[in-house]
Amino acid sequence: MSDFIITSDDTTDLTEEYCKERDLYLIPMSYIINGKNYKGDDRLTPKKFYDKIREGAMPTTSQINPDEGKEALRPFAAAGHNIIHIAFSSGLSGTCQSMRLAAEDLMEEYPEIRIYVVDSLCAALGEGLLVHKALDLRDQGCTMDEIIEWIESNKMNVCHNFTVDDLFHLQRGGRVSKTAAVIGTMVNIKPLLHVDDEGRLITIGKVRGRKKSLLWLVDHMEEQMKGFEKENDVVFISHADCPEDAEFVKNQIISRFGITNIMIGYIGPVIGSHAGVGMVTLHFMGSPR
Repeated sequence: MSDFIITSDDTTDLTEEYCKERDLYLIPMSYIINGKNYKGDDRLTPKKFYDKIREGAMPTTSQINPDEGKEALRPFAAAGHNIIHIAFSSGLSGTCQSMRLAAEDLMEEYPEIRIYVVDSLCAALGEGLLVHKALDLRDQGCTMDEIIEWIESNKMNVCHNFTVDDLFHLQRGGRVSKTAAVIGTMVNIKPLLHVDDEGRLITIGKVRGRKKSLLWLVDHMEEQMKGFEKENDVVFISHADCPEDAEFVKNQIISRFGITNIMIGYIGPVIGSHAGVGMVTLHFMGSPR
């Protein structure tokens, strides 16, 4: 039996340095800004991406299609590697289904190899956290089947707490009404969101003021994390070009829970295209999701 590798989509928002260090391959997803398609090495830096949004650009994204997925995984299949592919949530994209079709075609071409596609039901660094846990298990010597069993048994415990700063970006994208954006901005309303059990990004509340919204992320974490303290050896925070807010959340977690292994990164273009500048997300293990 051949050995196996772990792959995912770049919706994990894991950095290039992280991927090199952990021997992880991410399939790039494309986005379009002002009529130009960006993909792979041609992509903008996170800072430039969000600067274009500040200038009024409304990026659009597209899912990975089966042919793209097949060509991305073909070199690994041809080399005789079994593959665990952890895919972007089916509640947010058709990419997972595309990857399953790609896997079926490749296993017909290379009947000696096995490809298992996981519907992560996760997004951004929540998906990244699931991948991170899977890589840790791989490095500890777990088998392909053991890792798959762990992922499928634990993916519903990957919590995603979000807050959004720019209601007008949501309004331009058709996600809130113009009236709601105007009134909400006037009274400083900040939406509170999470990823639900079907892998969809939904609003679950609102507070008045940015600081309160950031504190909510940590307050909600405290409720969800009970009983999962040992599983939270690492916590992931991501942001849409607001690093000071991410640091504020980090310091709250350190002071309240004593967790110091915290990774901070940028929200990538797939989620960033829909949420705009100023989104902050918090990812950890807990229940209920």
